[in-house]
Amino acid sequence: MISIRQAAFDVFRAHGLTTVFGNPGSTELPMLADFPDDFRYVLGLHEGVVTGMADGYAQATGRPVLVNLHSAPGVATAMGALVNAAAAGSPLVLTAGQQVRALLSGPALLTNPEPTLLPRPLVKWAVEPSRPQDVPAALARAIHLATLPPCGPVLVSLPMDDWSAQIAEDQVRRLTARRVTVAAAPDAGVIGRLAARLDAARSPALLVGAGLDSTAGWAAGVALAERCGLPVYWAPLEPRCGFPTTHPAFQGVLPATEAGLGKALSGHDLILVAGATAFRFYPYVPGQVLGAGAELVLLTDDAGEAARATDGEAVLTDPVAALAMLARETSARRRPPPPGPGPEPVRPGGPLTAAGAYAVIARALPPDAALVCESVSNMRDCQDQIRFSRAGGYYSPAGASLGFGVPAAIGVQLADPGRRVVAVVGDGAFQYAVPALWSAARHGVPVTVVVLRNDRYAVLEDYCDFLGLSGVPGLQVPGIDAVSLAGGYGVPAVRAEGAGELDAALRQALAGSGPALVEVPVGGPAETHW
Repeated sequence: MISIRQAAFDVFRAHGLTTVFGNPGSTELPMLADFPDDFRYVLGLHEGVVTGMADGYAQATGRPVLVNLHSAPGVATAMGALVNAAAAGSPLVLTAGQQVRALLSGPALLTNPEPTLLPRPLVKWAVEPSRPQDVPAALARAIHLATLPPCGPVLVSLPMDDWSAQIAEDQVRRLTARRVTVAAAPDAGVIGRLAARLDAARSPALLVGAGLDSTAGWAAGVALAERCGLPVYWAPLEPRCGFPTTHPAFQGVLPATEAGLGKALSGHDLILVAGATAFRFYPYVPGQVLGAGAELVLLTDDAGEAARATDGEAVLTDPVAALAMLARETSARRRPPPPGPGPEPVRPGGPLTAAGAYAVIARALPPDAALVCESVSNMRDCQDQIRFSRAGGYYSPAGASLGFGVPAAIGVQLADPGRRVVAVVGDGAFQYAVPALWSAARHGVPVTVVVLRNDRYAVLEDYCDFLGLSGVPGLQVPGIDAVSLAGGYGVPAVRAEGAGELDAALRQALAGSGPALVEVPVGGPAETHW
C-alpha cells in the first residue's frame, strides 16, 4: 500500500508533469509537503499570474502542465486567466484544494460548496472524487482529457485529508502504464475531393490560425501554398501565427469584421481555413463574408468550431495532417501570388508612435525570439512591423482577458530557456499582472518586458470614436510608474525616451541573464483597425 499523495505524484511523473505552477494555501499543504526533488514548483503571488504562466508554458511546450490553486477563492481569482487558457485550448491540469471531507456538509471556512460548477464553462471536465482511493484515477483521466483534441483545461477538487489515505500499488501501476494516443488520419476520399476542388478553383486562398503554429503545421502550410501558388492570410484575431510571415506568399492579417473580411476576400472562389476559427469578429460591422459563388472549407479538430461556423462547410480532422496530405494530392501548379506587403513605413520625426516602437523592437529582436503581445490598441501594428520566421514566435491573449502578457512570457521562457522572449504590454494591461515580475526575478527568468505607456485606455477611446460616443469617464490612467513598480519586485528597469534610447535599452536587456523592463512613452492615435 502507498499513500494517495505518493500515488498522485507517480501519476504526474509518468506523464511528464514535473513542473507545477502554484500559489499555495492551507488546503494544499498536505499535497505539497516533502515536495519531490525531481519536481519544480514555480511560485506566483496571484492565481491569475500562476494560471497565465502555466498557459504560456503549455502553449510553448504543447504539453499538459500542473496548476495548483487554493480552494474556491483561488479558482475564482484564476478565472480571468482561465478565460484565455480555455480559448487557446491550453491543456492545464488544475488541482484545487478542498476542506476535509468531514466538514464538506457544513459552512466551514474554505469549503468549496460547488467545486465542479465554479470553473465552468472554462474547463472541459471538473470532478471531486467520491473517495480518496478515486483520486489517482481522476488525475489520470484529467490529464488524458486535457490533451485530447480539442485540448483544454480540466480541474480536480481534492479534499485535504485524502492525501494520507492508502491505495494498493497495483492500482496505481495500472494507471501509470496507460497511454491514450490520437491516431485518426484524415480521410483519403475527403482529401482527394478537396484536392480536386482546389485544382479546379480559379482563385483559391489559404487562411491559417493558431492550430497550425508548430514546425509541422508551418511546413504543411508552406508546402501547400508553394505547390498551389496560394496567397496566405492570418485569420482574424487568431492568438498565434500559423504561417511564416516572412514568406512571400503571406498577404497579411485579415480584418476582424464581417464587412472588412468580405472585402479582403473578394475575388477568391475557394477559401480554405486551416487551424483557425471561422471567424472571430469584433466589433460588429455586418457584411457578406463570402462573395457570389465563393466556397469555404474549414479544417479543424474541434467539433464545436465545426458546428459553430456560419459559412461554408467543415471537415473534422487534424488540420496539420490534412494540409500535408492535400499538398501531396493536389496537382495544381499556379504561379505564386505577388509578394505580400511589407511592414508599413514608419514616418521619422515627432513623438515615438506604437508602430515606431514595434519597428525598433523588430530590429533589436534576435531572429529566433518569441514575442508575447498584450498591447490591445496597437496589436495590428505589432503583427505588421514584426515578422516571424519560426513557429511558436507569437502569442497573444486568446480570450482577450487582460493580465496575460507578462505571466505568459515567463511561462514561454521557462518552456524554452534557449530562446529569448519579449513581452510587449500596454500600460493598462500591465497593471493586471504586475506581481508576475516577482516570479521572473525569484526564478531568474530572463524575460524582457516592454511597457508601451500612453497614460490612457487607448483602445476604449478608439472604440468610443467608432461608436460615436463621448463623455465616457475612466479612460485616463496617468501617473503610473512602471519603472518603480518593477524595481519594487526586484526587476531592473529603465525608461526610454524615443527610438534611440529604446533600441539601446532593448539590446542591453536582451544581452543580460535576468529579467528586465523597459518603459517607453508612445504617442499618436490608437491603431485598432476597426
